[in-house]
Amino acid sequence: MTRPRVAVVFGGVSSEHNVSCLTAAGVLGAIDRDVYDVIGVGITKTGRWLVMEPEAVLALQVTDHRLPELTESTADAVLVRGTAGSELAVRDESSALAKVGPVDVAFSLLHGPFGEDGTIQGLFEMMGTRYVGAGVLASAVGMDKHYMKLVLAGSAIPVGPYAVVTPHQWKTDRVAALEAVAALTYPLYVKPARGGSSLGISKVDDPSKLEAAIEQAREFDPKVIVEQGFVGARELECGVLAEIDGGTPRASKIAEIRMHNESGFYDFEAKYLPEEQVDLDVPADLEPAIAEEIQRLAVETFEAIGCEGLARVDVFVTPEGRVVVNEINTMPGFTEHSMYPRMWGASGVSYPELVDRLIRLGLERPLGLR
Repeated sequence: MTRPRVAVVFGGVSSEHNVSCLTAAGVLGAIDRDVYDVIGVGITKTGRWLVMEPEAVLALQVTDHRLPELTESTADAVLVRGTAGSELAVRDESSALAKVGPVDVAFSLLHGPFGEDGTIQGLFEMMGTRYVGAGVLASAVGMDKHYMKLVLAGSAIPVGPYAVVTPHQWKTDRVAALEAVAALTYPLYVKPARGGSSLGISKVDDPSKLEAAIEQAREFDPKVIVEQGFVGARELECGVLAEIDGGTPRASKIAEIRMHNESGFYDFEAKYLPEEQVDLDVPADLEPAIAEEIQRLAVETFEAIGCEGLARVDVFVTPEGRVVVNEINTMPGFTEHSMYPRMWGASGVSYPELVDRLIRLGLERPLGLR
């Protein structure tokens, strides 16, 4: 029998390009190539698509404290719609197309805007490409922290206090924007509304530093969200995984992030270049009732945005024992050492098994409206 072809799509034009490259190396290395025919599809920082052999993808590793990055090429890959689904082709310098072959399922590992926000999912839908993970709407809602909180609050899921600074408001009525933020209690976390991997995020303890923090976040996204911090709260995460039979999604064991630095801020360097900055406890030491509440809210969050495949749900547990959902990540970090696979490893699902489950879910999803 012909092996299903899996296109591992990664890189991208967002600020999370390098993280995506690292994720792709981990996932591709876990795919059983006796079962699946695998091909890499890298997207450079300028948006060009490249077909890459698996060995070239596996070579994308952290070197000398630097995350990997794709180099440019003149041979562009293109996704086209065929009679029975989508196909890959390569266009050379003469603009001639050479067929690479069909794509049975795309495993998109793009993080951030233009990959995790529903854009490439829309392309897959248009091209008749089955794919792993959340669809167009769930991806868009999960990416935009403003609308994510609106949807969760509308589903009676607890979220923390926040304010949104839109690009129009920041330009035309900055005073009103700052007054809305002033209603929150410090410390504050100032974030790009549609960003990830903690890029562009600042912890603000002093009102005099607020405007600078907003400007820093705006370098990554013109829309900014300011969230009220929870003093003394524990920061925990829970993985959610869809069932093959379409039943209720399953929640993983819970993990806890414990920072060594005084700020307690889980920033980009702590996530991807840790050097003992952080302890990741899997499973977390929790009372059973709290653990069950986190798992319940994680699944409810997954279902509230109409998610598919996988997601990681991040929560706070206040000193009083209240669980508050911080956000949902529809394409979490996915190296073998990332939190999402580690939580599932503690739950009895190994990294290769997890990757295989997601590919199978993608292969089985119907085309068109679901």
